[in-house]
Amino acid sequence: MELIGGGNAGELWPRPGRLFVVSEAHTFHVFAEAIDDAFARWDRSHLHEFTLPDGRRVTEFRYIEDIDPDRELDADTLTLGELLQAGDEFGYTFDLGDNWRHRCRVDGQDLDPRRVLGTVPDRPLPYWGWGVIPDAYGRLFDGDDGQTPIPDPDEPWPWANAPEPSIVTWHHPGHYTRTRNHATDRYNE
Repeated sequence: MELIGGGNAGELWPRPGRLFVVSEAHTFHVFAEAIDDAFARWDRSHLHEFTLPDGRRVTEFRYIEDIDPDRELDADTLTLGELLQAGDEFGYTFDLGDNWRHRCRVDGQDLDPRRVLGTVPDRPLPYWGWGVIPDAYGRLFDGDDGQTPIPDPDEPWPWANAPEPSIVTWHHPGHYTRTRNHATDRYNE
């Protein structure tokens, strides 16, 4: 699964991703909670939905009054195995306002969770991941209001009397990454 983008982050590249061990008996709701855990979502007061390969949506009926049963399915009752097959690609969106979009694919390989994880989890569980996960509100530090400069670290980097780094990278998720090589005094953008 990859996070495509959303909110203040815009489109992400490279995309952060996570691999999950999931049972076909897990409900879509339980899988949504695992995704939100894996992508560091702490503000869970937002709706979410899955979009199936055929265009139908799996969402939380308990929060929606005007359900179209031909297009919308209940995330609390339907399991992944009832609606997805190996090779299927589907979408997951967290926060229908900020539109945090994920591209998902059912791998279909039989994974032995006891061998890979050392246990058999009772819920979907991420077991591998990569990339920078942006804060849902674009904050880079506690107290970030969008105007306050990034504070200096409490301790010198990486230790007192350390030599200056030869290469410095500034990463702004969804915007740009810029690297400066101090030896050549050149930027690579």
